[in-house]
Amino acid sequence: MTVSALPSSLVLVGAGKMGGAMLEGWLAMGLAPAAVTVVDPMPGDVLKALASEKGFALASRIPAAAAPDVLVLGIKPQMLEAAAPAIAPHVGPDTLVVSILAGKTIADLRDRLPARAVVRAMPNLPASVGRGMTGAFASPETTAAQREVTAALLSSIGRVEWVAEERLIDAVTAVSGSGPAYVFLLVECLARAGEAEGLPPETAARLARATIEGAGELLFRSDSGPDLLRRNVTSPGGTTAAALEVLMASDGLDPLMRKAVAAARKRAEELSG
Repeated sequence: MTVSALPSSLVLVGAGKMGGAMLEGWLAMGLAPAAVTVVDPMPGDVLKALASEKGFALASRIPAAAAPDVLVLGIKPQMLEAAAPAIAPHVGPDTLVVSILAGKTIADLRDRLPARAVVRAMPNLPASVGRGMTGAFASPETTAAQREVTAALLSSIGRVEWVAEERLIDAVTAVSGSGPAYVFLLVECLARAGEAEGLPPETAARLARATIEGAGELLFRSDSGPDLLRRNVTSPGGTTAAALEVLMASDGLDPLMRKAVAAARKRAEELSG
């Protein structure tokens, strides 16, 4: 995305871990600090230092000025009810509202804010290192130009995938939103399996962690799909093949992962309701 796709005015309400990661990504990709206002009633020392270094405005409430081009909601979902009355007057008819509030639907937001163009976005934890995966859905009122602005902002923390229906955000949450935790659990399980085979705990932990880190980086850099990469590392009749016979059995990893993702998607639907 080009700098020309970035907004001329942006208000970020709430700069926690994810909001802060997005803020740093925006500034790194060229969004002018003078265009940014961060609203946080209790900013931490890190945010204060960043504001001092970069030059964006840091305020305890949204300043009484013209409605911004973009208003990003980065507060905790349970804070929306209390925060909405102070936010609503600053949402103009042409303001794009981008929400990363898990479980809060576009209908929820419109019940509290006079928003027309709304994008629901679900980033994930690797956004904090610029390698995030964000799923997004835009309301029909969102213009092509506003979608481009959203894509530019979200791509500053990694990749962006648009979905055609809002209900699919729950599936995005189950796959990529919660997905990093599944990978971290895989590291734990692999380390424990190594311990069970006699490796010292510290050695097993280092082996498991480095293996997942390296495999992820290889997948990132390769043009090949995961199925081809898997086959490339699997010699017929070898040790990897023996392990994969267990993992790829009818009661192996695939049905277990489907069950886990379905449970996460169901819980996301419950929270949205």
